[in-house]
Amino acid sequence: MKRILVVDDEQSITTLLKYNLEKENFEVDVVHDGEAAIDYAMSNQYSFIILDLMLPKINGFDVTKKLRKEKISTPIIMLTAKDETIDKIIGLEIGADDYVTKPFSPRELIARLRAVERRLDNQSGDSGTSMDNDQLSVGELIAYPKDYKVLKRGTEITLTKKEFELLIYFMERQNRIIGRDELMLSIWKDDMYHLSRTVDIHVSHLREKIEDDAKNPKYIKTVRGFGYKFQEPEE
Repeated sequence: MKRILVVDDEQSITTLLKYNLEKENFEVDVVHDGEAAIDYAMSNQYSFIILDLMLPKINGFDVTKKLRKEKISTPIIMLTAKDETIDKIIGLEIGADDYVTKPFSPRELIARLRAVERRLDNQSGDSGTSMDNDQLSVGELIAYPKDYKVLKRGTEITLTKKEFELLIYFMERQNRIIGRDELMLSIWKDDMYHLSRTVDIHVSHLREKIEDDAKNPKYIKTVRGFGYKFQEPEE
């Protein structure tokens, strides 16, 4: 049975999560502050850590940094109390694997856990994305990040710099739902791109170049209300 550490100072949330995770056959430990989170994570083997951002004693950011510094690689799903994009980006940059914004449904959180699990399996070479130091491979696409080069069925595809960066970002996060705000801040960073359609336009152009049929995409799926998900085409 897989074991999960839930860290949140709100009793109602930990009770709800414990109940729903145990229904999914997870073994669940619950703690309510950052110090206890570090102690438990360093003393036990967990499949996942569900970690609130705003915690007593030590906040979720510092807990994540401490665990990653101590080489604890357990996947971390960070809970954010408000829809602040910068919190999400900081969390991902310091080592969190995904985030969920409060309020959320237990079903959404469990779906995120499963998505992270699949992505990690893919990266380990069990299925989906194959990776080495020089290339990424998904389906019929092979990308060479160091050389700014992409091949489809052995034929090179010409991409703009932003299209290439977008594709690499997607390929490295296969099967994870990625929001438009995350893409905007991660790909465009400090550039003065603030039009709401910027990401959608670039995704559309990328689809035209990597998909057999851009109107019926197999690689870049739209997840209505959330963003996009990059996946290996189904047979």
